Amino acid sequence: MSAQHKELVTFSKELVQTDTFIDGLQCISKNSKRIMKAERCSLFIYDADENVLWTTLADETDKIVVPSDIGIIGYTLRVKKVILENDPYGNPNFLAEVDMKTGYYTQNLITAPIFNSKRETIGVLELLNKEGGFNKTDAEFIAFFAHYISGFIELNLFK
Repeated sequence: MSAQHKELVTFSKELVQTDTFIDGLQCISKNSKRIMKAERCSLFIYDADENVLWTTLADETDKIVVPSDIGIIGYTLRVKKVILENDPYGNPNFLAEVDMKTGYYTQNLITAPIFNSKRETIGVLELLNKEGGFNKTDAEFIAFFAHYISGFIELNLFK
């Protein structure tokens, strides 16, 4: 069992002991950053009626709302796969204006779609700034992690 998978077991025990949805989101953020060795975590929820993605949780910033058809987050939503970007400013999909608004500089990022039980995309998990950048192993793990947290999000968000 890899170190990341061992850490996932610890995370699982902590998540099931959370009392509220917000506590669970904070647990997801804290542990995903720890396991993936990233500086920040954002969890975007897809609002199909408004056609936007909005953050339920974004480290050290106010709520972020982005049209679902733009940005790397929107691209992740559309293609329904993990996106690993170690040169975000070189990616035409990257929304540099979010960095400008928040005052945070994104060096690298990784995103993963979050699916509900009907395999519909309900959100996107994003991690930012891992020293040395993200790699293929990180991409495999974040896909697994996003799948793992999807049940918690679906059950709590859409009550």
